[in-house]
Parts: sequence; C-alpha cells; structure tokens
Amino acid sequence: MRSIWNGSISFGLVSIPIKLFSGSEERALDLDMLDSHDGERIRYKRVNEKTGKEVEWKDIVKGYKKDDKYIILEKEDFENANMKKSKTIDIEQFIKSDEVADVLFKKPYFIKPQKGGEKSYALLRDALKKTEKLGVATFVMRQKEHLSLIGIYKDALVLHIIRFEEEIRDTAELELPTEKIGKKELDMAISLIDQYTEEFDFSKFEDVYNEQLLKIIESKSSGKTAKSEKFDAKPTPAKDLMAQLKASLEKRKKAAS
Repeated sequence: MRSIWNGSISFGLVSIPIKLFSGSEERALDLDMLDSHDGERIRYKRVNEKTGKEVEWKDIVKGYKKDDKYIILEKEDFENANMKKSKTIDIEQFIKSDEVADVLFKKPYFIKPQKGGEKSYALLRDALKKTEKLGVATFVMRQKEHLSLIGIYKDALVLHIIRFEEEIRDTAELELPTEKIGKKELDMAISLIDQYTEEFDFSKFEDVYNEQLLKIIESKSSGKTAKSEKFDAKPTPAKDLMAQLKASLEKRKKAAS
C-alpha cells in the first residue's frame, strides 16, 4: 500500500510519527462512458474557458474568486494556512465509542508508525483498547480540514474521517410520521428483532451486485439476452402489520429449527 499522508499524531506531549493509508477501496466495475450513436469512448478535456484550448495539469492552479477577480493560491499558501494541522493529527479530547452517530462517519484510514514511533503507537493503541474510547482530532489533508476519530481495528490504529455538524442536514425537512404505535405491535416488533439478533459476522456479507453485473456483461458479449427478474416492493398496510409481524416470527422460527 502507498501512504497518502505523512506526519504525526499527538496526544498530550506524546508525539507519534505516522503514515496514513486508505482503509477501504471501491469495488465498482470500471465502466467507460460511450457515445450511444457509434459506441466510441467519450473523453473529458480541461479547457480554458476563454480560448477553448486544452490545458495541461502542470499549468493548472487553484484560485478564489473575490470581487470578480481570482486570487491565485500556491501550494505554500495552503500549508501556511495552518502549518501545524498540515503536519499533525492533534487529539483534542477522548470520548466513549458509542457517543458518535453512525451518520457522521465518512471514510477509514489505517495508521502505521514510522521508525522510532513503534512504542508510542503501541501505547496509544493499547490504551484506547482498554478504555474503549476514541480520540477526537482535527488535521488538514488535501487542502481541507477534517474532523476525525482515532480508534482500533483489529491490531491497528484506524482514523475515521467524520462529518462536521454543519455537513449534516436537518431531519425536520423530512416531515417524519408521528403516528402512535400500539403496545402489542411494538412488543411483536421487538420479538422479531430479538429473533434476528446475532453476533455480527463480517464474512457473511459480500458485494454480489458486481458479480451479477459481470454475468450480464458475459451474457451480452456472447449475444444472449439475460432474463430480467421482476420485483415490486409493496408497502405493508397499517391494518396488516400484526399479521405480517406474526408471519415473520413464524418464518424465522422455522428457519432457526
């Protein structure tokens, strides 16, 4: 794996030289965009809005528009905005692992110690594991400040980039239901949840969509047309809730036995 950020983690006066590695990867098929008329590939070009000429990557800079004029920013400007946060993941506080809403999580990164940081890395890892807590930290990567949590995955420290509060939309816009739920229905739903509750096994879940899409591609390449399956998810009417809950419980009990 190739590191995407080098710097250090600090908590208190302890500094740990580290490298960040992407902790996840996309598994979507590599599909090209084509012209539907002749099947030729579509290419995107970076062109100058005024001249219409293509611009090479080496000649592209970033700018901020102010009063109808662009202020050009150099690489040093981004680093100088906050040199410390560009080089240090500074743990500002620790929280219990169950205090963070799942909706905040964006992307995980694995943390590896650099030479000389092995013992302090192990110290932070073991302390987080024993206390079952997460470190809250901010840092700058790719010219953007990130809010993050530092925790444990297996034997590695892992940094989770999470969203800032202002990035989460207000749920009041959803106009959520306010219907009252009867005790019998609620008890039945809880029983169903209990029946389906088991220890989480990561290996049981696989991305099968890409595999199925590849089968369609193979079928089309040999001149065959894949049969499409019809599926229509109908909402359960309120008057049928109890009956459907009972049927679900019976189905689960039969599957378990």
